[in-house]
Amino acid sequence: MQTEAAICWNAGDPWSVETIELDPPKEGEVLVRMVASGMCHSDEHLRTGDLAGLYPVIGGHEGAGIVEEVGPGVEGLAPGDHVVFGFVAACGRCPSCVRGHSSLCDVGGLLMMGAQADGTYRHHAQSGQDLGTLVCLGTFARHTVVNQASCVKVFDHYPLDRACLVGCGVTTGWGSAVYAAEVKPGDDVVVVGIGGLGAAAVQGARLAGAERIFAVDPVPFKLEMATKFGATHTAASIDEALPLVNEVTWGKNADKVICTMGVGDGRLMERIMQLAAKGGRVVVTNIHPMSESEVTISLTWLTLLQKQLVGTIFGSANFRYDIPHLLRLYDQGQLDLDSMVTRTYSLEDVNQGYADMLEGRNIRGVILFD
Repeated sequence: MQTEAAICWNAGDPWSVETIELDPPKEGEVLVRMVASGMCHSDEHLRTGDLAGLYPVIGGHEGAGIVEEVGPGVEGLAPGDHVVFGFVAACGRCPSCVRGHSSLCDVGGLLMMGAQADGTYRHHAQSGQDLGTLVCLGTFARHTVVNQASCVKVFDHYPLDRACLVGCGVTTGWGSAVYAAEVKPGDDVVVVGIGGLGAAAVQGARLAGAERIFAVDPVPFKLEMATKFGATHTAASIDEALPLVNEVTWGKNADKVICTMGVGDGRLMERIMQLAAKGGRVVVTNIHPMSESEVTISLTWLTLLQKQLVGTIFGSANFRYDIPHLLRLYDQGQLDLDSMVTRTYSLEDVNQGYADMLEGRNIRGVILFD
């Protein structure tokens, strides 16, 4: 069949919306008509080359849609089902999955390369050239073929233009606070960067019982939104946050610090570590350029003051549990997805959506399909 998709042909190129050829699903795969796709910063990392990938590639990995066709061997999914994609597929059988760490799934790691599990492609340019799909999803397309390991069936009453957010940003930010940072009731928490990940991390820290939540971002609009999501204090920079956190916590500093900046910078890590209390934990969620090889940090923080520096992918979440769980919290009014969607776009406006993100006008932009 023919459909439309946003393609990045080479690192640094803008997204190009073009007609593509899409093969039917094969063993263990499903054809999905997209309804909505969140515009995560990771797609911009791929476009700029900060996140290495195989080009040409169809972008998008935070999506929700309706199943139109299933391939042989698919279990638990049928045409008409509403699904949200987990951006790291989970097979449920590999060593990581069976130990409760599905964000590190072996199949998910394989599918991140952009081809299907059998090493072939379902998406093709008009010229016949194979097209990779970001983490084997390619949600910047009106239709896509994905592995069943990436799909979570959800109740039909959830609005898919909100549900798509839990496919990546919300679950990643939430899990960064609840799972990776292990925020406890009474903790003081700093969230550095209030985009989609940071807004969700603030909400996760709030629902986990944090006493004080410090939001750090240079954009006044984002700080205003952070207070809506549960932040108790705000600062425009790390340098501004350091004396504020120290004063408010009576010299203790933050129990947990969560890094959710648009682009990580190793030169900032020394000051970020200073935000943490003795025995505190710093969680790195945001992407750093893959070419970055130098980080400024004194490792004595780890020994003499027993601070921790940890990383996380997908917020260390188990998406088959956490996607339905977070949507239930949304249903109950405990998780605010509505306020996170600040602008919506057509597929043709994908480049404008990322321009708005880089200018700080969005918490999360969402592409809506007809």
